[in-house]
Amino acid sequence: MKSFKDGCAANDEFQTANTPLQSGELVRDLMEHRLRIPAVPEDLLERPELNRAILQALEPGHLLQIEAPGGYGKTHALVSALASVSEAEIRWISINAGDNAPSRFLSILAMALGLGDVLTPNGGTFEDHLAMLLVARARQNRQTKDILVLDNVHYLTNPAVSGLLHQLVTHLPDGLSIALASRSSLPFESHTLELNGHYTRLCSDVLEFSRSETFDFFAQARSSSLITSVAIDHLFGLTEGWPTPLALYRRELVQGGERRALHETPSVERFLKDSVIASLSPAQVKSLRAMSELDGCSDELLLAIEPSVSESGMLPSEAADRGLPLKSVPGRGRWYRLNPLLQMWLQTPVAGGYFTRMLMASRWFERSRQFPEALKYAVLAGDSDEVVRIASESTEALLLGQDTASLLSLRKNLPSGLLERSVRLRIVYGWVHAIGGQFRQTRQLLEGFSEHALQEHEARIHALKAFILRGEGFVQPALMMADKALSSGPMSTQAQLVTQIVRSSSLCAAGCFSEAREANRVASKLAREAGDSGSEALAVYAHARIELGKGALRHAEQLLRTGLDTAMQELSRPARIGETRLQLNLVLVLWHQGRWTEADRLLVSCARHAEQTRDLGLLLAMALRVLMCRAQGRLDDAFVWVGRAERTMHSWQVDESLYVPVLEALKASCWLAQGQHESAMQAIARLEPYRKVGCVPELFPMMPGLLDCLQVRADMANGDLVRARENLNAISETFEGTTPWGLQLHAGLLDAVLQDTEKGVSAARKKLETVVAEAAREHFISPFAELMTEVGPLMEKCYRHLDRNEFTEALGALFGCDTASIGGDCLAEPISDREHGVLNLIAQGMSNQEIADKLHISLHTVKTHARRINAKLDVKSRTQAIVRARELGLL
Repeated sequence: MKSFKDGCAANDEFQTANTPLQSGELVRDLMEHRLRIPAVPEDLLERPELNRAILQALEPGHLLQIEAPGGYGKTHALVSALASVSEAEIRWISINAGDNAPSRFLSILAMALGLGDVLTPNGGTFEDHLAMLLVARARQNRQTKDILVLDNVHYLTNPAVSGLLHQLVTHLPDGLSIALASRSSLPFESHTLELNGHYTRLCSDVLEFSRSETFDFFAQARSSSLITSVAIDHLFGLTEGWPTPLALYRRELVQGGERRALHETPSVERFLKDSVIASLSPAQVKSLRAMSELDGCSDELLLAIEPSVSESGMLPSEAADRGLPLKSVPGRGRWYRLNPLLQMWLQTPVAGGYFTRMLMASRWFERSRQFPEALKYAVLAGDSDEVVRIASESTEALLLGQDTASLLSLRKNLPSGLLERSVRLRIVYGWVHAIGGQFRQTRQLLEGFSEHALQEHEARIHALKAFILRGEGFVQPALMMADKALSSGPMSTQAQLVTQIVRSSSLCAAGCFSEAREANRVASKLAREAGDSGSEALAVYAHARIELGKGALRHAEQLLRTGLDTAMQELSRPARIGETRLQLNLVLVLWHQGRWTEADRLLVSCARHAEQTRDLGLLLAMALRVLMCRAQGRLDDAFVWVGRAERTMHSWQVDESLYVPVLEALKASCWLAQGQHESAMQAIARLEPYRKVGCVPELFPMMPGLLDCLQVRADMANGDLVRARENLNAISETFEGTTPWGLQLHAGLLDAVLQDTEKGVSAARKKLETVVAEAAREHFISPFAELMTEVGPLMEKCYRHLDRNEFTEALGALFGCDTASIGGDCLAEPISDREHGVLNLIAQGMSNQEIADKLHISLHTVKTHARRINAKLDVKSRTQAIVRARELGLL
């Protein structure tokens, strides 16, 4: 071994970073240990989709960049994916800060590629040396492909090294692909590579665990009773699937000891300190704490509340560029939000000057005419005078913000008599309670107005009452009150908009879709006049609800996505509740179409926002969770979500009439799926008063008909098919030709199941084929998922006869019908409908003469049908025909 004087020590590179270096053997020895592939952890969660995405991006000549903040498992993701690669040689480099010297970077790169003997050109540049390495690599004519992994690329901050890296990825030799793992974006332009189709970028949204993966990750701990499903769901919401904090918390669970909140767990705290803020200056940490006090933040907003940031601190855009766990808010330009776990951790303890910053934020939002946010931060600042002033000057504009949580928290601390003195503030709080489903409290606030106040605010009060009536499900009274509000006097544009939306919703619930659409057109015009994306979001929401009522899922999805895109064009404003309702209804469409993975991902974010703002839409979000769990056979999880929804609605003091029928119906459906008919009947009995009233809740317009279907299902489960038929026939009579399309599909499926017993499989198959064809137009698969228990046996008999298309393939996957196994059993010549009728009667034990009498045909014709049946089934007797027909699902 050479002496240090003959070679170069490991830290020589820092002193001569951009000068040529003659690497000694000692340096080479010190570098070799960094060329090892990290080991795969034994408890690593299997993520086949992520592995597939990584391997597809590492085709020869391609560049993969994995970019995410610390703790997102970039290294483990690469190791896991590459563990299955056998036809390629993996060459791994773990970069550190010492590799910022070009000569050192080139040395370790040459060693990784097996080109350590390539001489450095005399008098040449670093670029010349890299070019020689690439030429030498190309001349090797390797038969196998190589994958070069550069881990921790964010350490390469030297422009000279960045230039070499750019040269490397733009002149890749044949058979070589490169994976770069980094906390920050590439230090050079990548658009050319991307346009050539040679570049793939995977970010934190791909690396973070999904909700189902989080449950899988804690499966063993859950089975050992170390954690409940409610706690797992809370962990997912708090971390948004951030892998390392979840792994550290799981380790603490297994090791036992004192149970703490996630952000107070010692190992998680150490991770946040060491991985997130260790490299930041005190001024930068102060800036990050200021960001954590806001739900969303832009550079302009942070400068407004913390002017010193411009000198020594850190702006949100700079924090994102440094690879900190911030996410950009889609469609908001340069708006960012912190990961909720980091945000909670940074907020403890509260930093000095908090109330001053909140007041400055309120005034910034007010100058931007973003009144809901202005009111929210005035509440957080604890400035009652400012709250009253904003409420008095912008009452109607606040209706479209609907952030009820912060306003409700303030009401407890309002000075005595403040509500009584301010009529406008009482109206604002009336809307706050109405939006949160607290209709009794809203009515109390509307009592005791003076005659003068009633005359001055008559239209506004009528609009609020119309909103209450529609929320309670009283369609015609709501429609009458909305018309009264519009004719009572002048209202602001926003107040007219809300009233027209109430009219549209009421008309839609009554099945008057044309009139509902006309009311929605007026609302859309008012939204454009308001010039506010939140208003437009509400108008689009109302239109989409009409299309959902008609069963036009594809059109509804197009409207909802267009509405979300439009709302995102207002760059400097955080999301409002209108957008949350758009997202929730998009989730509803995805659920109806069986796109549950996509629905699950979107449901996480919009449910969180609904919970933060105390929007009653959270009930719809939780109901969708129950339905998804039930369809996937996770009935225990479904009941957990029912319980969670019940507790949330109770703690929010929501009127029972709004949530009890929804949750009781969900319980009954789950109990029917479990075969607990007695429990289901008790739940249905508790629903009887709501069925008689016939209310149509705004969030659940199909509820009345679905309650009727639930009664039919209970009758069928109890074997009372006569009563089931009577109740099913009563559904169409109740709606008098205005039956919602989704309800028609539910009723049609139940009709097919009853016909299987009443008229035989042939008639049932005809009905099922009709329903399937109708549902296929919009890929409306949710009724089949909801009625799996009832429809399953019939589907098993008839599936082979359905036309093959995308929808029926999805039905096959849902019901577990194996098309491959039944293909060999299909008859060469199908049995006709008349032969089906004869076959059913043969199976009932009737003689040929009895069959002839029943069908009013001759004995000779019956014998002819019987011979043809035997021939088609390839049997020789009645008994064999019955057995064979049952094997094929014909009986």
